[in-house]
Amino acid sequence: MYAPVPHTPTVPATDLRPLATVFCEGNFAKIDGKTANGLVRHSERYSIASVIDSDHAGLDAGLVLDGTHNGVLIVKDLDGAAGDGLDQPTVFIFGIAPLSGLMSPAHRLVVLDAIARGMNIVNGLHEFLGDDPEMVTAALIAGVELHDIRRPHATKDLRMFDGAIATVDCVRIAVLGTDGAIGKRTTATLLTAALNDAGIDTVMVGTGQTGLMQGAKYGVALDAIPAQFGIGELEGAVVAAYQGALPQVIVIEGQGALSHPAYVSSTVILRGAQPQAVILQHAPARTELSDYPSMPMPTPRSEIRLIETFAKTRVIGLTINHENMTDADVTAAALLYEADLGLPATDPLTRPATELVDMVLAAFPALKPVVVELAS
Repeated sequence: MYAPVPHTPTVPATDLRPLATVFCEGNFAKIDGKTANGLVRHSERYSIASVIDSDHAGLDAGLVLDGTHNGVLIVKDLDGAAGDGLDQPTVFIFGIAPLSGLMSPAHRLVVLDAIARGMNIVNGLHEFLGDDPEMVTAALIAGVELHDIRRPHATKDLRMFDGAIATVDCVRIAVLGTDGAIGKRTTATLLTAALNDAGIDTVMVGTGQTGLMQGAKYGVALDAIPAQFGIGELEGAVVAAYQGALPQVIVIEGQGALSHPAYVSSTVILRGAQPQAVILQHAPARTELSDYPSMPMPTPRSEIRLIETFAKTRVIGLTINHENMTDADVTAAALLYEADLGLPATDPLTRPATELVDMVLAAFPALKPVVVELAS
């Protein structure tokens, strides 16, 4: 089913992004591999050369993940990631996102090996390598940098909510979900691209480590911010996006789920961004919450009721995560939800992007494509 790809990645001469390998041992295309999965699908900040996962070594990452060849090689280990010739990765990205947010002893050894090979490290975990004496010493010796994506600003520099969100005079749409690791960031990314392609000036605000790694210009890793400052920090990111880009639409990446007992991030997003609309991401074939097998999944109807009760907003559409579903299953589920909820439903990864645009325009018909006048 999968085809091997050439060993040595080739980066176009015009591509100035650092070449990176993403470590995802044993987790690629799985829930805990969501950081690697996201980077393989989309990355503005790094050119992804390879993914490290011995379970799929020799295969094409795009085929394993989405059934579409993308030329990103999956390799067994760091030796395989080193490549041949001149195009060798200079960045090692830790692409596993475990529930604990911590690194295992075995993974730690791989990171130290990458440092010794002269690779800069990008870390999205809750444990900061910059606070680890062994990692810091190894990085100094090798002359490389450690980037802790989730590290917040100093407490004295964190922002409290002050109501400035009221000055953001554009459409704000949050992509929330019925569970964690369900595809909210992917949908937010695809929605942003689809609206821009349709001529509707749109910018995305990232709220997690993967979105920031992918290159979101505006955002904050919400789960690393002390609770007292989370709403204000997100408000500040949305205000900065509006003032910096003056878009017609701001898309806010969701985190967790409002109903999820383990997360509070959705409350922060609804309070800090105050979106006029929400698109809800759901996995119809998922019966239990990810990482919490004793807890049943909520229904879209119950989540919509909770969202619209909690905040002054409305859910304008449903997006489907097709895990463990056939294409026919997706079509049937979309039709069922549209009839039951009275909302448009689509799968952002397998259906035309125009369906996302139509979803937004149905809710905000005043939005118009930006027409650029060319000089005569």
